[in-house]
Amino acid sequence: MVITVSLVALFGLVLFFLLRSRSLGPGSAFIAAGFGFFLASTGAAGPINEMATAIVHAIPDLR
Repeated sequence: MVITVSLVALFGLVLFFLLRSRSLGPGSAFIAAGFGFFLASTGAAGPINEMATAIVHAIPDLR
């Protein structure tokens, strides 16, 4: 749960800065957020969460 909230905050921050720098328009941001929302309700959500968890756990071992 902590990892999910952290990733949501991270992706939200990236989206905010993309909107601020005008690299991404409001319409595109809406589509990206909608895609993420609907993707979370599909069967792909489990493998995506497992992959994100594996990446987060692998980061400390990169030394």
